[in-house]
Amino acid sequence: MDKFPSQKRAVQYLYPPIDPFDQRMLDVGDGHTVYVEQCGAEQGIPVIVLHGGPGGGCSPSMRRYFDPKIYRIILFDQRGCGRSRPHASVVNNTTWDLVADIELIRKTLGIEHAIIFGGSWGATLGLIYAITHPQAVSHLVLRGVFTMTKAELDWFYGGGAGQFWPETWARFVDMIPENERGDLISAYHDRLFSGDLRTETRFAKAWSAWENALASVYSNGSGGESPGEYARAFARLENHYFINNGFLDEDGWILKNVHRLSGVPGVIVQGRYDMICPPLRAWELARAWPECDLRMIRNAGHALSEPGISAELVRIMDAIPDG
Repeated sequence: MDKFPSQKRAVQYLYPPIDPFDQRMLDVGDGHTVYVEQCGAEQGIPVIVLHGGPGGGCSPSMRRYFDPKIYRIILFDQRGCGRSRPHASVVNNTTWDLVADIELIRKTLGIEHAIIFGGSWGATLGLIYAITHPQAVSHLVLRGVFTMTKAELDWFYGGGAGQFWPETWARFVDMIPENERGDLISAYHDRLFSGDLRTETRFAKAWSAWENALASVYSNGSGGESPGEYARAFARLENHYFINNGFLDEDGWILKNVHRLSGVPGVIVQGRYDMICPPLRAWELARAWPECDLRMIRNAGHALSEPGISAELVRIMDAIPDG
């Protein structure tokens, strides 16, 4: 049964399924190969889509926010997830490796500059890439902004969001002995990297279920159970990035470096009731970035599939060619 039937309304705003015209495995070095696909118009406006997680992987539904007659759509599975290999590996897998991968993809495909489109962790990575390579970015379109700060991690893994979903939070916390609950990211890290596949998969499913349960404003508090292989990659990669503070030099690195986006236009689409990435960070970012247009979506949470968020993203992408 469809848990969130009202999400079906979003379909009317999306383009029909788009088949790739190019799929490849790209050797990015360090023992990693990443899956890259292109679809839409071969000579269209390039848009590079960054999936969430880290560890979420791309999916065919992510192609559907772009008019295939206008856009050249590039999606890829970031290191360690989806069809990229080695699967669930955190070796040579940092934010800066991913930034370098985006640059390699851009140059390999002969793209001078592109729109960067990403949500949640994809917004984080998009911001870091654009701050580092502003000359390569024509526009930033972000959703559900996450800036990889300690405050944001404390909110989601320290009990803030759990105050709104106490029964769901209890399921997540009860997996860990009471004397380890002061640092749940570290406690889960020990189990996600235990070396025992059954243990890693069990705790990966619990880690993934906590996040999935809070993604939609229509949630009933149950995130369902992700397939073991997917959950293990998702949880291990997320936890690896979070325990290392996103591999950024200092807390608040994105906001402190947002001035480097001067001249880069952007739009943030933010769910007003986003439990995973609260709107405060999007608001702070927009205040510090003059070229940014923040659009708060009422009655929406975090998920890309929220009807109001989907509709707004399609409107934005339809308007960019005319702007």
